[in-house]
Amino acid sequence: MKLLLDENLSDRIVYRIIDLYPSSEHVKTLVLTNADDGIIWEYAKANGFVIVSKDSDFHQRSLLYGHPPKFIYLQVGNCPTSKIVQILRDNFDTIIEFGDPESASILVLT
Repeated sequence: MKLLLDENLSDRIVYRIIDLYPSSEHVKTLVLTNADDGIIWEYAKANGFVIVSKDSDFHQRSLLYGHPPKFIYLQVGNCPTSKIVQILRDNFDTIIEFGDPESASILVLT
């Protein structure tokens, strides 16, 4: 499972989860910072990523279009990067199961 972290999350997160989620990326490293959500959505869809964001716009897009791509919605507000890392690590089994093609389009983590 490879994750695509949105710009509202620190790019430092990728290096702290890459052991669990190989080939994960941040929009910054893909030169997609400030890109329209539709462009990020299509990139994730075309390249097999699961989008991870705190952005409710992706939540709406996922409800409207379904998957792919799948979307992990982090409802955590402002919090330290370490908390985001811990959420992604602690929920590894849930996230992997969510990656199953038959499962839902949105996974909400708090």
